[in-house]
Amino acid sequence: MDIHTEEAIVKLILHGGNTRKEAYAAITAAENYHFEEATSHLREAEAQFLEGHAWQTKLVSRRSSDKEITPSFLLVHGQDHLMTAQAELNLAKQIVRQYEKQSKLEARITKLENN
Repeated sequence: MDIHTEEAIVKLILHGGNTRKEAYAAITAAENYHFEEATSHLREAEAQFLEGHAWQTKLVSRRSSDKEITPSFLLVHGQDHLMTAQAELNLAKQIVRQYEKQSKLEARITKLENN
């Protein structure tokens, strides 16, 4: 494994972790009905994922070129970390949407109860 491959693997893990951190921050904000903040975290999570995905693309393109990469535990871990982060990001988006619906329903119920 050369230094460029190691750097790419570290970037996969870094951006995967940042994606997850922002996705969970979005859920926490949505739990408190801070939807603008949740949206901001989701945007940052998406940007972090895309950055990680760019590094993954570099690895894949190197693998298909004459510079074959030998798969390693660390490489598999890095790719798994990024793909798990993508799944968590997608789930976080759904959870935020559900909290938005819940907030609207609670507002409607409160309005009906006050009439």
